[in-house]
Amino acid sequence: MDRKAVILFIAAAFFAAACDTSGDPASKREPDAKYVGQPVGIFEASEWYPGGELGTTDNVTEGCYEDETPAVTAQGLDFEFNMGEAAFERKFTQNTEPFKGLGPAYVRSSCLDCHPGYGHGKWQNQYKAGFGNGYLLVVYHPADGANSDDGPYVAEVTGMPQTKAIAPFLPPIDEDKISLNWVNVSSMESGLPMKFPDGETYELIYPELSIPEDAFNTDPTPYQTGAVAFRLESTIGIIGTGLLDAIPAEDIKEQYRAEAPFVELNPAFWDKAANDFAPTAWYTLAEGQFADGTAAPAGTKMLKRFTYAMTRASLQDGAGANAIWNITNVSRGDRHFLYTTKAWAKAMSETPSVIAAIKADPSSPYYADGTDEGIAEAVLNLLDPSTDQFDNKWHNFTPEMSDDQYYNFLVWHRGLSIPRARNLNRKEVQRGKEVFNKIGCATCHRPSWETKEDNYWAPTITKGKQLPRYRNQKIYPYTDMLQHRLYMKNGIHGSWCRTTPLWGRGLSRANTGAEDRIHDCRARNVIEAIMWHGYSRKSDAFESTEKFYNLPKEDRDAVVEFINSI
Repeated sequence: MDRKAVILFIAAAFFAAACDTSGDPASKREPDAKYVGQPVGIFEASEWYPGGELGTTDNVTEGCYEDETPAVTAQGLDFEFNMGEAAFERKFTQNTEPFKGLGPAYVRSSCLDCHPGYGHGKWQNQYKAGFGNGYLLVVYHPADGANSDDGPYVAEVTGMPQTKAIAPFLPPIDEDKISLNWVNVSSMESGLPMKFPDGETYELIYPELSIPEDAFNTDPTPYQTGAVAFRLESTIGIIGTGLLDAIPAEDIKEQYRAEAPFVELNPAFWDKAANDFAPTAWYTLAEGQFADGTAAPAGTKMLKRFTYAMTRASLQDGAGANAIWNITNVSRGDRHFLYTTKAWAKAMSETPSVIAAIKADPSSPYYADGTDEGIAEAVLNLLDPSTDQFDNKWHNFTPEMSDDQYYNFLVWHRGLSIPRARNLNRKEVQRGKEVFNKIGCATCHRPSWETKEDNYWAPTITKGKQLPRYRNQKIYPYTDMLQHRLYMKNGIHGSWCRTTPLWGRGLSRANTGAEDRIHDCRARNVIEAIMWHGYSRKSDAFESTEKFYNLPKEDRDAVVEFINSI
């Protein structure tokens, strides 16, 4: 029996037990296996397949987040998918093939460390690199007061600050000195009570971070260049991201136009007066090609859509494709240089313990002529990414990740599926969808999109090889692909945050062991996630949250059941 047949057998035989998300005895509910692919109640037949026929896996058990899409198999890319999966899962080292090149400064040694079970990161009570801890630091200069969420990143550390380093170097930030505390919300700024009208209570928590000046091994420290603030972000779930990449920019533009009259949109993305995208909504790509074979010269523009801040465009140059380089600091053919800063390079070139350790090891690439001065010069120039990356003698790097390895990684990343929906035949879930729509949640968490031609962009490094393609699929990610503001206590850096897709999240506990939500995992369940939307009356989602707050318990529970089923 092949893998897909085994998956279908397991799903049909054990679904009721594996995906029981209600408190009702299983004997009172009918398994949904016989309804899959059929219209039930207010659900269309296509809603069983959130990723469409080409993007949905029938597996809804533990491990389903790891499945390839049917498109991968249909295009004969299973081998490449599996090889790309290895790059995601294996730990990189300093010098062991085939996953070598870690550091010299880095964030994690493995992508899987941040994405346990291929999902969203999990709530943690400390900032410490290791498996399951998907937390990333944001270090910035607050723009208007110590508690501001807004302000530029500090120049002394990278956008994804590194807290680990290969000996003899010191990490840009010593993670042992990072303090993370969770604070209980005693009252909502909006005035909503911490108890529902029927008496049921809920709790909210938020993180407070502190990092002393002596934790920074940079020159100078950020504290010498202005006030410093910190925010916490956890990794975004990576399932189904290839399908999001396939949504046409012109369709997203129509969504902006539909919402613009009713809510303030990020002016960095939308020019309200022109009723069109702002110039800064577009991301500039390197040379590449499109799926239909046409060339994409350097400077090609694509609409930003990935990361919380929507800083990247094209999944093939997006958060994951970028992170395989900047999280591990493993160089590749299109990125010969290190992800570091001049401030760190200078500090390391002036650190006596670093110079002494290199001087004792003539095989070190930083040894140069063996003198203190020569070693310091080599350290400065090799670590400093601001020197000429290709012509300067110091940056004559041999790529540590081969072009084939990188291509396989792109196949894997674009080929991750979405598990099919569950329990759509149940009355509670159907009621949950009705209420979800009625109170306005679907305004931002737009249910469906169409992928059209999916004429994706790919970098030249892939040499024109095909990637998983999702033509003409109706998909149900439950996101408007826009940004909104929730004004949470110690919220997200930059204030604006892309509407997180809801699809597949109901299987998070089965895959990752947790169901934490919101950008920093402050919400430990769906109820907390919803109520954080109403912390402030300035929140774009306050009215919907207030309506949810006033629902009877049966309807609140139905909304949760619905969200966990799609």
